[in-house]
Amino acid sequence: MSNSGLGRIIKDGLWGSNQALVALLGLCPLLAVTNTAINGLGLGIATTAVLVASNGTVSLIRNLVRSEVRLPVFVLVIASFVTAIELSMNAYFHELHKILGIFIPLIVTNCAIIGRAEAFASKNNLLRSLVDGLSVGVGFTLVLVTLGGMRELIGQGTLFDQAHLMFGAAAEGMSLSLGSDFQGMLLAILPPGAFIGLGLIIAIKNLIDKRLAQTTETKPEAIESGAEAGAS
Repeated sequence: MSNSGLGRIIKDGLWGSNQALVALLGLCPLLAVTNTAINGLGLGIATTAVLVASNGTVSLIRNLVRSEVRLPVFVLVIASFVTAIELSMNAYFHELHKILGIFIPLIVTNCAIIGRAEAFASKNNLLRSLVDGLSVGVGFTLVLVTLGGMRELIGQGTLFDQAHLMFGAAAEGMSLSLGSDFQGMLLAILPPGAFIGLGLIIAIKNLIDKRLAQTTETKPEAIESGAEAGAS
């Protein structure tokens, strides 16, 4: 298996086919919990773990499951991993678990997870499926943390506040603050702020993609011009 094939999977998961910015899947938890960066990071790690585990399992059993029952089986696999992760978070990250609440078990209904199981893991080998699950999960997590950090900074004037919920008391110094005089913008941490923030992130991604496409088109033209000049 070529490294270029795996590289393409990683690139698509992180950027080209990012489930939150391109496919627009999993928006319910993404918009609901991203009022802080730590909340986004916690849900992102949980989602990534489910993606990797479910993709790997689906890949291993893909030739054993009849097509008529594949979707119920995939949902059962996903639900099993979500339950295990929810219980683990409740045991080791109890306060964060309480904050994220219902959105942890709702990972089962995340269209991105069942979508990758059906569209990719059920058709590819174990290694490719694991890489796909990891890259898609990390791409989703980056959007969660970026949106959460942006809303937290604008709305509360802090960044990585309550980091101790994930990393323990030693992480209390991770929190950044714009100062006690910063009033903040309430809109940023309200539901409309999530929609506006996500729209801005998508717009920035589309702008970057457009610039990259223009650069790619310009390079062959420059090479051809140089070759013609050399021939003359």
